[in-house]
Amino acid sequence: MFEIGKKIKALRQQRGWSQSDIAELLNISVPAFSKIESDITDLNISRLKQIADVFNVPIVDLISDQANPSQTLLDELQESKNTIAAQALKISHLQEYIITLYEQLHKHTQDVISS
Repeated sequence: MFEIGKKIKALRQQRGWSQSDIAELLNISVPAFSKIESDITDLNISRLKQIADVFNVPIVDLISDQANPSQTLLDELQESKNTIAAQALKISHLQEYIITLYEQLHKHTQDVISS
């Protein structure tokens, strides 16, 4: 399984919060929260949303088997944006080159006609 409890525990510890702090925010007992962190309790979507809201993270961060899916997606999005920007720059250069070639062809055609 995804070991959601371990992710919740890591988030709690990163923030320096106690189990009691989170249990109070979730309006559950400390032993009940301990069972969540130990992956003893299966969580329903409502409880997952509540926990995600407490930690201000998307639910996908809790249920994904990736370490930090939101950051991974953001990184991939940034990489895609960079690729698109690089391609747009290449297109711009090609457009300028085509315009230059057209102007040279037009000038050459005018020179031939004038001769």
